[in-house]
Amino acid sequence: MIQASIKNSALPALCGILYAVFSVTIFLMGSPDGSSMLRDLLETRNTVALMGIVALAAGACTSAAAFLTARRAGRWLLLQNGLACGALGLLIMLGANRAVAFRTLALAVAVMAASLGLYQLATARAFRGHPANQWLLGAAGLVSTGFALVFLAFALRWFPLDPSPSAQTFNWLASYFAFSAICMAGLALDPLKPRADLPPLVSTALPPA
Repeated sequence: MIQASIKNSALPALCGILYAVFSVTIFLMGSPDGSSMLRDLLETRNTVALMGIVALAAGACTSAAAFLTARRAGRWLLLQNGLACGALGLLIMLGANRAVAFRTLALAVAVMAASLGLYQLATARAFRGHPANQWLLGAAGLVSTGFALVFLAFALRWFPLDPSPSAQTFNWLASYFAFSAICMAGLALDPLKPRADLPPLVSTALPPA
């Protein structure tokens, strides 16, 4: 049982690593204080396409984790998060060769953040009687919902982006993926904890005489 839990935790852990790599790359691309040579390297078409592959792989890992790790109540929400991340990766890969509006990317991230927030809030309800876990999941769900509203505002033109996405929008994107990396790390650790909904390994009840 422990070995199965460790295997199930590998997918969200890998997803968290991919999110962290994506976050750092986006932050360096939008940082005016970074090395100009490094930014030039990160802004090449090959690197943009590689970022798309990273996002696509993260989406695939999240989608798989939805069936192997997530609780039944929020499984489809986590799957939606993975599909939206995969769509974001495809859009970024497409953007390596042709222009893709940042608002389109923002809409995909808004779907990611909204589905993750709803999953966290739904999961928090399963931790009744465990105030610490319930509080942490509830707070994470609210933060995810806040990110969803911000990126939805970008997508609906509530925030100006002209003439192009600024360093601030890159920071929002990097911050969201850094937050998602932390959330996936928490999901990776969760299968290692005792689960009240699992049956006991060995029944101590004696058979009837």
